[in-house]
Amino acid sequence: MPSSAPLRVAVVCMSNMNRSMEAHSILSKKGFRVRSFGAGSVVRLPGPARDRHRPVLYSFCTPYRQMRRDLAWRDPDCYRRNGILHLLGRNERIKPCPERFQDCREAFDVIFTCEESVYDRVVGHLCAREQETCQPVHVINVDMQDDLEDATLGSLVICELCQRLQEAEDMEDCLAELLLGVERKTGRSFLHTVCFY
Repeated sequence: MPSSAPLRVAVVCMSNMNRSMEAHSILSKKGFRVRSFGAGSVVRLPGPARDRHRPVLYSFCTPYRQMRRDLAWRDPDCYRRNGILHLLGRNERIKPCPERFQDCREAFDVIFTCEESVYDRVVGHLCAREQETCQPVHVINVDMQDDLEDATLGSLVICELCQRLQEAEDMEDCLAELLLGVERKTGRSFLHTVCFY
């Protein structure tokens, strides 16, 4: 019999801009209780066309709407062409601003990361903080490139994993087998570890 409690899910990329927000959008439309985060120290966006190698930096509390207005003022053609203005518009419909994972105290059942370096940061943070409840949290890395197409494909894999976990009788007992099955189906390999709150 599937678990009746809704799965508490977090998705983390570096800047809470593309990959984690695409997964947030897809999972919330499927009815999952989801939050999304970045694990970097600041939000990094590509620089304008004339200065491509110099990223535009924002703090995590900067509203998506403010970022969109700022970039539309800086170089509207560049940011429309590369899709950043579209992403910011989508993001502001989901939540007001990017959030940093390290600042969140909420407990989750599963945390998905979108690249190995983010996985390392999340696991490091969870292991370094004081355990309060000894409640397990599964951290699973679904590696995806930071582009629109792979963000969507990777988010669909995360959604499939969430659906299967929600339907499982006992997540703890079936997770390794479930990950292996999805690995075979998608060709993606996963990193997985268990941390505690």
